[in-house]
Amino acid sequence: MKKYILAALVISLATACSSVNEKKDNYKKEISRDTYNNILNIQGEPKEFTYFAPRKETDKSGTNYINGFSDLGAWHGYYQPEKGSYSIYGGFAGPFYLAEEYAANLSDSFNKISIKNAKTGKIYDLSQANVEFNYIPGKLIQIYKLEDITLKLELIFATNRTALIKTSIENNTTTPLDLNISWSGKMYNKLEKWNAKEKKYDQIPLDNKLIKSSNGITVDFKDKRLVWDYLMNDEAEFKITHSKNVKTKLNGNSYISTLDNNIIILPKETATTYTTESYTFTKEEKLKEDSLVKNILSNPQNYFNENNKRWNNYLIKTINKNVIDEKYDVGAVKAVETLVTNWRSPAGAIKHDGITPSVSYKWFNGFWAWDSWKQAVATANFDGELAKNNIRALFDYQIQPNDKVRPQDAGTIIDAIFYNKDKDRDGEGGNWNERNSKPALAAWAVWKVYEATGDKEFVKEMYPKLKKYHDWWYSNRDHNKNGIAEYGGMVHRDNNSPEEIILAAAWESGMDNAVRFDVEGTGPEDSGIKVLENRDEHNKIVGYSINQESVDLNSFLYAEKIYLKDMAELLNLPEEADSYEKSAEYVKKYMNEKMFDSKTGFYYDLQFDDKNNYKLLVNRGKGPEGYMPLWANAATKNHAKAVVKNMMNENMFNTYLPFPTASKDNSKYNPVKYWRGPVWLDQAYFGVVALDNYGYNKEANQMTLKLFNNSEGLLGDGSIRENYNPETGEGLHCSNFSWSASVYYLLYKNYLNK
Repeated sequence: MKKYILAALVISLATACSSVNEKKDNYKKEISRDTYNNILNIQGEPKEFTYFAPRKETDKSGTNYINGFSDLGAWHGYYQPEKGSYSIYGGFAGPFYLAEEYAANLSDSFNKISIKNAKTGKIYDLSQANVEFNYIPGKLIQIYKLEDITLKLELIFATNRTALIKTSIENNTTTPLDLNISWSGKMYNKLEKWNAKEKKYDQIPLDNKLIKSSNGITVDFKDKRLVWDYLMNDEAEFKITHSKNVKTKLNGNSYISTLDNNIIILPKETATTYTTESYTFTKEEKLKEDSLVKNILSNPQNYFNENNKRWNNYLIKTINKNVIDEKYDVGAVKAVETLVTNWRSPAGAIKHDGITPSVSYKWFNGFWAWDSWKQAVATANFDGELAKNNIRALFDYQIQPNDKVRPQDAGTIIDAIFYNKDKDRDGEGGNWNERNSKPALAAWAVWKVYEATGDKEFVKEMYPKLKKYHDWWYSNRDHNKNGIAEYGGMVHRDNNSPEEIILAAAWESGMDNAVRFDVEGTGPEDSGIKVLENRDEHNKIVGYSINQESVDLNSFLYAEKIYLKDMAELLNLPEEADSYEKSAEYVKKYMNEKMFDSKTGFYYDLQFDDKNNYKLLVNRGKGPEGYMPLWANAATKNHAKAVVKNMMNENMFNTYLPFPTASKDNSKYNPVKYWRGPVWLDQAYFGVVALDNYGYNKEANQMTLKLFNNSEGLLGDGSIRENYNPETGEGLHCSNFSWSASVYYLLYKNYLNK
């Protein structure tokens, strides 16, 4: 079935492109989301244990095998049924919901419609209908065509807590129809957890209850605090409300709600009713949403109109008028769909809207620092406020001098925030992480958001915060105080051994298991990674560094100085601008003189010891860190020329899908092993920008085309993946990954021009 769907999509795209070539200008002026129907396959039959057990319900990477749809920062979402999954016809599959930090399915289809002819007693069998399941950007549509009736279901999000469903029934006959309408569903009410000791799966009851509510049904969630699997409080609820009066009957985990009065539909006319589905965490949210639902159901079409306007505006801002081929529009629009589905609004400890890495993977439902920077840069092009808030969400937890946990880290941005803080912050969460920070890309993100939005006030708001974060790198991550920083770890209860601190340092780089962070040295005179204590003027430990100055980190810090200089000039602070410019020149000179190897024509990390002995780590092989000086515009022209030669070498970085995370000639290269070969799109993006910065525009375009043409599923109906096999283009690890989506968006906007 998927092959036929994909074939139809290809034919459709080819037809569209033919029309585009005839009337290119008109096409670009008539952008419509209907053009991008089903470019992401979200069909499936959700199971009870999709998110909790690595079994048949998950794909080979262990992520949810069905792609989902959400919008406006809601904490729940939906799928479409697979054709042939007759038991869930008549409703949108799911929903899935986030139990604070972990996604779960509430049902296979919790709100299925049943239509009965009151005169004949006939129940219309939707399995016999001619069906269409459509996903256009921002909206789900189901159409069931039967002899007597045509049923149409449309789902959008009206608020960040409420989905709105429009149900339309058209009378295809020549006589009036008297119809009895009901909705039903069965709630999933347990999770499955692996018992390692007994080597079996335990089924854990959730004890949630169904309760009748005004014109609908409510799921009353019970308190369940399973730190690594499921977190729910007893104020949370999922509530269905119908626009017409219904009577509801309960039977354990199942319910049926029936309209008080039958619907009479005259020949060739259509009857319409509406339903809301709201998911809230607290009593305050519930009261607010109950009030909003009344307004939604009294003016439902207004919300559909607003949804259409917003999404068409997203597309107008996205579609590149000068794109080399309209087929690439699919990748860009899919990127927007991915980012918006991963959008979460404030809840729990999260104070601002932001974008998570992926709702499809159990561990990715929080905000990470450098993920957020990349996502903000892309999102700013179509939703500036979301982009700004995604940055603010991390800076909400910028460490202050009076912090009760780590005042020595004043200025830093911690690695990851979630719905729940950790126990050091008097919370219950396990995913919140303060063991390390992330690469210095915050100023880059703020400046790019400014360029996209023109919001000078945002720069004014962020500039003092960015300065403090920038300074932190030199107070807590510059062991020998030479103005060149290292990755490392915080003073933290879990950073309690050299091995754990080295792990935190690798996390801080973002390249968790990259070859250059192997603990054991490679070859002679490589002492391997050591942990160094960083102390303040009072000899107090303020953090840890590893014994190598990383070329990517200092490239990022060089670029950050330039962006801070630009901000200072914008804000009329000439002395500060001059200071950043001078500091940047020092870092630039240091990298070009000490971190570049003329024999191999590449940049590398620099190992050092307390006696100021240095070793350039050429022996650990090439990785994307070696072209970061070009991304930062810090390389000399001659050095850049040599680096580009390596980047364009098919035996190094110019693979089938270019920019592997270890050069193909690296002795530890592995095309499917996380950061030791697979293509991560952020590193690929930095590579394309690096080429373009030094005038290698043809090469930048060539690599961009390979990234689009050779990524599995990107231009079809597949999801955007966390990373890819550089030799085959196969998608690896997590699906629906936000920073990959951000990169494809940026590449499309900036590097697919004619």
